[in-house]
Amino acid sequence: MKFASFIDNNKDTWGIVKDGQLVGVDETILKDMPTLRSAISQGRLIEVSQELARKPGTVAVDQAMFLPVITDPEKILCVGLNYHEHRLEGGHDEVGNPTIFVRFANAQIGHNVPMIKPKESDTLDFEAELAVIIGTGGRRISEENAFSHIAGYSCYNDGSVREFQRHTSQFTPGKNFIGTGGFGPWMVTPEEIKDLQNITVESRLNGEVMQHAKVSDMIFSIPRIISYISTFTELVPGDVIATGTPGGVGSRRDPKVWMFPGDICEIDISQVGVLSNPIIEG
Repeated sequence: MKFASFIDNNKDTWGIVKDGQLVGVDETILKDMPTLRSAISQGRLIEVSQELARKPGTVAVDQAMFLPVITDPEKILCVGLNYHEHRLEGGHDEVGNPTIFVRFANAQIGHNVPMIKPKESDTLDFEAELAVIIGTGGRRISEENAFSHIAGYSCYNDGSVREFQRHTSQFTPGKNFIGTGGFGPWMVTPEEIKDLQNITVESRLNGEVMQHAKVSDMIFSIPRIISYISTFTELVPGDVIATGTPGGVGSRRDPKVWMFPGDICEIDISQVGVLSNPIIEG
């Protein structure tokens, strides 16, 4: 099943993807579960999806105004340097634990929504990532049980203003400019994923492939990431984990490749979907 957050009749809503259409929840459901995160938290996704599957679509996917999949996450945790090629292209040493930094919810945008290159810098870079959405929360989750805590997967573009990211050793400024975190178009539930390790993670800039790797190329696996993060914080339903980007980012190319107004960046993750964002300046 695929779940999405979107705007319908000028109102924020959510629902399922069915036959090229989005089927939104009705006012009764929306009152009890105003966001997809709240439905995940209440453990009612299956119930709601079964009801929505019997209804007609309310808006075509290719005409929809998408919101970030999880519009109101408590936490957005990102993993840095989690693919061997990306670690090597940056000249970083091997480490024993995942590199974790955070994003803020107001930095996120949905599918087809313009990504904003800030006027302060010409170093906006792309980062294709597989996002994990937490379904069942917990603290000190074991690697063996980690998959049972996942509600689904999505595409993420961890758009990074490299100049600001590298002002200091802390990544936060460069990772949190408004409108730089593409997230969508939808969440795919785990039973739809046939072979997680063979999922490909790819970015394209104006149709040209920039990054391409498999989930199996990750340094730290998804269970390891979930277990590690839940050691220092309690994961809750709707938390988002961006699991890292492959090699080929624009800042490590010669010549460097940055995103500018008029460009279109796509994140294509097999078995999940394609996230597309045009670039504007703001």
